[in-house]
Amino acid sequence: MNGNPSPAAHLYFDMTITYYDENAGHFCESTFSLDLGGIRSRFLAHVPAGGKILDAGCGSARDALAFKQAGYTVTAFDACSPMVEIASKNLGQPVLHMRFEDVHFREEFDGIWACASLLHVAKDSLPHVLALLQNALKPGGALYVSFKYGVQDRIKSDGRYFVDLNEPGLNALLVQCPGLTLQEEWVTRDHRPARASEEWLNAILIKGADAK
Repeated sequence: MNGNPSPAAHLYFDMTITYYDENAGHFCESTFSLDLGGIRSRFLAHVPAGGKILDAGCGSARDALAFKQAGYTVTAFDACSPMVEIASKNLGQPVLHMRFEDVHFREEFDGIWACASLLHVAKDSLPHVLALLQNALKPGGALYVSFKYGVQDRIKSDGRYFVDLNEPGLNALLVQCPGLTLQEEWVTRDHRPARASEEWLNAILIKGADAK
């Protein structure tokens, strides 16, 4: 599996991170109070009490803080420097400044939470990034992912790159990631009132006991 991002992947990242660098404060204010408790509960059903969780692409650290307050040991990272600063203050601990491609943990986490973050990874880089996250999970560990519901990869008018997935798209992706098994998937509405018509594909993936 190719671990070298394509030129297009670099371009998509630069465009997307520029948006978040310039809008980190507004983005965090608009998302920090969203209630994702129901989704977190479905994920935590697969994580042992007090276990170690990696919040991958943590944004405002809304969910990382909820996990920490529930007694889990949390590590969080984000690729946006201003976001990292805000998240560190919200979480009350240092947040790592890194990209998905920089994830090199080995069987360290009971669960990985990638909420609305992998959708910014270039489509041809997703199998490699999922492999890195798989490596970071302990055998039997759970990975939560979410994508805007759809079938295309696209660049929005604000410059951000998105990969949209539906159920067949996720299944096709997982064919390239044999160490991860689909545990459950479901569709939800966007929690932001102004975007209630938008849908999200949510999924929980489990690392096989024999996966490296």
